[in-house]
Amino acid sequence: MAHHRTEPLEVAAAPELDDDGHAPRTGNLWTCVAHIITGVIGCGVLALSWSVAQLGWVGGPVAMVAFAFVTYISAHLLSHCYRSPDSDKRQRNSTYMDAVRTHLGKKRTWLCGVLQYLNLYGTAVAYTITTATCLRAIKKANCYHAQGHDAPCDRDSQGEHFYMLLFGAAQLVLSFIPNFHNMAWLSVVAAIMSFVYSSIGLGLGLAKTIENGTIKGTIGGVPMNTPVQKVWRVAQAIGDIAFSYPYTIVLLEIQDTLRSPPPESETMQKGNVIGVLATTFFYLCVSCFGYAAFGNAAPGNLLTGFGFYEPYWLIDFANACIVLHLLGGYQMFSQQIFTFADRCFAAGFPNSAFVNRSYAVKVPGLPVSYGLNLQRLCFRTAYVASTTGLALLFPYFNEVLGVLGALIFWPLVIYLPVEMYCLQKQIRPWTGRWVALQAFSAVCFAVGTFAFVGSVEGVIRKRLG
Repeated sequence: MAHHRTEPLEVAAAPELDDDGHAPRTGNLWTCVAHIITGVIGCGVLALSWSVAQLGWVGGPVAMVAFAFVTYISAHLLSHCYRSPDSDKRQRNSTYMDAVRTHLGKKRTWLCGVLQYLNLYGTAVAYTITTATCLRAIKKANCYHAQGHDAPCDRDSQGEHFYMLLFGAAQLVLSFIPNFHNMAWLSVVAAIMSFVYSSIGLGLGLAKTIENGTIKGTIGGVPMNTPVQKVWRVAQAIGDIAFSYPYTIVLLEIQDTLRSPPPESETMQKGNVIGVLATTFFYLCVSCFGYAAFGNAAPGNLLTGFGFYEPYWLIDFANACIVLHLLGGYQMFSQQIFTFADRCFAAGFPNSAFVNRSYAVKVPGLPVSYGLNLQRLCFRTAYVASTTGLALLFPYFNEVLGVLGALIFWPLVIYLPVEMYCLQKQIRPWTGRWVALQAFSAVCFAVGTFAFVGSVEGVIRKRLG
């Protein structure tokens, strides 16, 4: 009998995993900075010239630098909460809500969840308003170019409502694309579009200032008829700035992409410094050049308020970039609510065919059928209809941004990070650090409440005419 020698098979080494069984994280300082800038810069940057106009040449830049400082402190505190304090393995908290659940328990997790989802829902409303304003601005820019700057291109007040309905219809279709929120290109497109339209706004403001040959604006900002009206305007401006800055909700998700060593918190803290400095520099340039160009007449939205008429094609392009950004951005925010709703319905009604069964529907022109779930059809249709309806009812860009920014500013950006940090570092009550952190939280609470009340007043005043 012949004996065959068998050679030992080489077994491929299993890939090394991180300490939580996750595939190796590869993020570094520069990917961290890129994620921060992408997470911060959005349509809120276009309202900053208006905010500076309300506060004036002293108050406007000071407020923006102050919010930058607050954002950095908040990010610094939260970055220490990525690892759980009481675990031997120092388990990771990959989302903001995970960190709150681990550090502060179930009740405050509910508070965090309600505010997060309310903010996501409100952002969808704000995106509907902004998209309609941009589409209308494209139509007006072409009209002014064709008929002259004095043409009555602003009389079509119903056009904005039509564009909101059009945007809602588009979002209804996009809401049923499977795994739409997992498409990586969405983040790439959003980042590119936000940078492009923000840069165009900066360039147009700078060009307009040079063309004017003078720097417009005043120390005290836009004058109002009464001191009370001025107070409300200042509150709205602060709310808009608050909307533009914080990235607390996504900070731990960014930190969860970083490789270790060095420790994730160390890389994240360096990223916070660079990201906040870069964003603040960009924000100051956009807002201050816009205010220098238009002075107290600075529009609520730099690219749709028609301080700029030419080059009309560039204004069209910038507004088209905003629309593309918001088409995907709406889904990126709303899919989180859709996923949460699907889980809740499935857990609450495990035996319901309405909730759990999908029906194969043939889609004309496509070789595959679509799995239609009735619960998703009803919930997502109602969701898109409600965001569109609220946008139709309250189509006020600056005031809505102010409400959203002020709503989450203290609880999500200040209060919860301070409480988690105190627990993480075992800071005892009435020590010097504890008193300093609580004083910081109290001051921010007062500012956030002031901005929220003023922004709500602005929405109600405009709604009542």
